[in-house]
Formats: sequence, structure tokens, C-alpha cells
Amino acid sequence: MRKNKTYLALVLLVTWLTISFVDKKPKILIIGDSISIGYTPYVKAALADSAIIEHNVGNAQHTGNGLQHIKEWLGDEDWDIIQFNWGLWDLCYRHPDSKEYGHRDKINGKVTYTVEEYASNLDSIATLIKQKTHAKLIFVTTTYVPKNEPGRYESEVQKYNNAAKQVMKKHAVIVNDIYDASIPIHNTYGLGSNNVHYKEEGYKKLGKLIVGFLKAQIE
Repeated sequence: MRKNKTYLALVLLVTWLTISFVDKKPKILIIGDSISIGYTPYVKAALADSAIIEHNVGNAQHTGNGLQHIKEWLGDEDWDIIQFNWGLWDLCYRHPDSKEYGHRDKINGKVTYTVEEYASNLDSIATLIKQKTHAKLIFVTTTYVPKNEPGRYESEVQKYNNAAKQVMKKHAVIVNDIYDASIPIHNTYGLGSNNVHYKEEGYKKLGKLIVGFLKAQIE
């Protein structure tokens, strides 16, 4: 009887240790727009053995949407790393009469958020995240905007990125600056000079930029 109890205790101990080991994988939440939605599956696949990767439900869109939903996206999960990005929606100009998808119109439209408003929103979002979690935070810069994109100016991307970097410096948030690397990726694997999105191979390439950076943070 005693041997059976000892054996059962050992089995339970081994089971508990196994479960504990599995649960030790760092939990990473990716919050972001359609670009992040595009590369997240490749990040998940590449880090399947070393991390649990999740993306916020849906498209995080602009920082105004982020302010509204950030607590909901974080939930009560004990995240180890939270990677977030905004920008492409924030710097987009729209006009209700535009026939372009999403009513984009950088000639007659109004920008979603000015660079100053973008920085202010990011500041508030970073504050809210730090109030709710002790996770390591990573901000990913906005990717390339081709010159013929109907709702966005190529020249404004770095203004928004630089403003974001200043906010992240204030909050001691790590920055993964992928802007420069995204230019040749888009030129080769983008959906054209009027579209900020990528072909499948383009998202794979962007995913590698994310994977390499995340690996360095969890090793």
C-alpha cells in the first residue's frame, strides 16, 4: 500500500513539474494594426517552442481606439511581454466624399491625429499599460508608406516615429525600429506604390524582424 502511495505521489509530482515547465513559456501579447495581424502568424510559428503568442482581437487601428480598448485587450492575463504599435491609422487623412477604400484622401481630407495628438495618446496608453501590468514593453515603429498611397504622406511617417520614440524613452519602453528595414521589404514584396500592405512573403520578412527582436528579449 505504501509503495502504491509513493508511486502515485511521484506520478503526481512529475505531472505537476511537467505542467509547470510548459507554463513557464513567456506569454507575449501583440497589439497592433493590420500589418501586425499580417506578420503575427509567422511570429507564432517561429516562436512556438519558446513562447505563447497572442494578438489583440481585431485591428487596433489608431491610438484613439487603443485608449478605448487597451484595458480590455490586456485583460487579467499575466503577460511577460507586450508588444504594441500604432501609427498608420493615426497619420491617415480621410474625407467622407472620397471613393478610396476607407475614404482615404490626403489632399482634401483631415488627418486622424496630428503628430502631437498621436504622441499624447501614446503617452496615455503607455501609462495605462504600466498601471495594469509589470510586463516588459516593446514598441514597434510604423512601417513604410509608399509615395502614391492616397491617404498618407510618405514624408510624415518618420515624424510620427520620432515622436513615438520620445514617448517611449520617457516611459523606458524598448523600441524595435523596423522602419528602415521595411522599405526594401515593401519595395520587393509590397502590394504596390499605393498600398501600405504586403504580400505573404513580405509579412514573412517583417515577421523575421519581430522574431529576432523578441528572441533577444526572452533569452
